[in-house]
Amino acid sequence: MSANGRSGEIPGIGAYESVLSGFVALVGRPNAGKSTLVNAVMGTKVAITSDTPQTTRHRLRAIVDRDDAQVVLVDTPGLHKPHDALGEELNRSSLLALSDVDVACLVVDASAAVGSGDAWVAAHVAKAEAAARVLVLTKADLVSAERVQAQLAKARTLADFDDEVVVSATTGFNVDGFVEVVVRLLPEGPRYFPRDMATDQPIEVMMAEFVREKVLLATREEVPHAVGVVIDDVEWPDEGGDLTSIAATIYVERDSQKGIIVGKGGEMIKRVGTEARADLERLLGTRVYLDLVVKVKKHWRRDASQIRRFGYGEGL
Repeated sequence: MSANGRSGEIPGIGAYESVLSGFVALVGRPNAGKSTLVNAVMGTKVAITSDTPQTTRHRLRAIVDRDDAQVVLVDTPGLHKPHDALGEELNRSSLLALSDVDVACLVVDASAAVGSGDAWVAAHVAKAEAAARVLVLTKADLVSAERVQAQLAKARTLADFDDEVVVSATTGFNVDGFVEVVVRLLPEGPRYFPRDMATDQPIEVMMAEFVREKVLLATREEVPHAVGVVIDDVEWPDEGGDLTSIAATIYVERDSQKGIIVGKGGEMIKRVGTEARADLERLLGTRVYLDLVVKVKKHWRRDASQIRRFGYGEGL
């Protein structure tokens, strides 16, 4: 039984501890700050971030577990006008996240003009069958108080919201306030995930994403959108050991992109590996040996079967 003394029962399963629980989807334009907010709420890195639009390619669930509540945050790829099959898959994944959640959050960047892209996303939020809708204004640290109020006024016109909250994930401003807002809107129900579980992402997916993030941060121009990462093999530590060996392949679409990622004398790929290894060691709690290779797979973003092989898109 929970701290507030509630319990419930699921037909065919039996009694369960009843808390305020449910799924909260974060949707918005690319680079609106959804993943950064998820990381800030969790107090640790579970989602990759960069200034590159469409960094997020997986629909990730992060679990906030409290004595009185369990909030399942659903981080989604940014909704945008797709230019290839990958973009179409990412949009489908984001819209699918709205199909079965308790709270739908429209995430709006305080530092970017509220425009037709936000309105398009808001229309989907308005149509969602969620019990509640919340307007979340992010990146408040980048603008003045007057700008925040102006952005709120514009964003309020996009849909009918049950509540609103202004946050800065990078400074931590009102992150706890965001959690309190969504908790108040959740129904009573069971804990959907074990109490010690932080995310539903398979560990291999997180490994691949941590590597891809470092490529995004290290490269510019068209390279980031053409990058996909696959974990080929993982050798876990022997009993009493503390070394995890990981082999991963970074795929791009053109030889010129491969050259950029490898770099002169292998300098760029070494930098990517060093930075990724640091994150992987924090994730796994062991030392990490990381073997990276770069291969060309032409036009993979146009191939739906290849996109799914990378694990991007609908159902993930």
